[in-house]
Amino acid sequence: MLRIRHFDERASKMVKRGYIPGTVHTSIGQEAQVVGACMALRQGDHMTGNHRSHGHPIGMRSPLGPLMAELAGKATGVCKGKGGSLHLADYKVGSLGESGITGSSIPIALGAGLSAQVLGETRVALTFFGDGAANQGVLYESMNMASAWKLPVIFLCENNHYALSTPAHTVTGGRICDRGAGFGMPGTRVEDGQDVLAVHEVVAEAVARARAGEGPSLVEVMTYRFREHSEGLRINVDYRDADERSFWTSRDPILLFRKALIEAGKATAEQMDMIEAEILQEVEECVTFAMESPVPAREVAFADLYSDPYELEDVL
Repeated sequence: MLRIRHFDERASKMVKRGYIPGTVHTSIGQEAQVVGACMALRQGDHMTGNHRSHGHPIGMRSPLGPLMAELAGKATGVCKGKGGSLHLADYKVGSLGESGITGSSIPIALGAGLSAQVLGETRVALTFFGDGAANQGVLYESMNMASAWKLPVIFLCENNHYALSTPAHTVTGGRICDRGAGFGMPGTRVEDGQDVLAVHEVVAEAVARARAGEGPSLVEVMTYRFREHSEGLRINVDYRDADERSFWTSRDPILLFRKALIEAGKATAEQMDMIEAEILQEVEECVTFAMESPVPAREVAFADLYSDPYELEDVL
């Protein structure tokens, strides 16, 4: 969770200073649901993210250097600088990618689950999507197929209460988790998505069901993003209530877990401070790595694409 928090905080600063092109969508405030879910997976499992997905590959143990280099559009990035913030993928840790198109990564996870079933493997696929994507038809097509074929897929809705600036309750009827029943799969809501252990417990149960061949599950996690929809985005109306902000920021998942560990005697404050100092150093090194890395060579602009190289000669 500390890696995600400090990585995203640095990415926010870098995009505002022009070191990262475009914009970035941070998971600051949502770290518990990312880590709690990803820690329920094991090596060989697959995961797909969404537009807010620097944290998801980090939750899958992806090294920070190539991730930051990807955000900066550098050749040493996980996608050779061609994906950027919105299209990260790191196959080495099972991260199959993400997309700025709402809900579009969901059927990718469905395919991963199908491949595991066809190959007779015990791999599972976890797909993250937001409350906005919960109303996309592709989700229900994927849930239907996953249920009909008992595919090992976990559908996880990160309900942070807003699709950009649209309050979820104004466009979504009922609880998202209850929609699982319509497809014959269990649906569970984690009311406190700021509790990493609560998230882990529910997702681990869904993963166990999937591995046992019992089919998919739908998990809705109630969480909150502390920052704007994307860094640098200016919205003229304040769509979030001050009391609401105050409540959720008081539920900082990192501070809550730190307190829980210390009170349980699992760690001392000094040990926690030491861990955070190590993470801060790791983030500094990943920024240095990204800044010192070269941009992709002009000659590789069309490499890794499904294109006829002869058709591109005139362009090159």
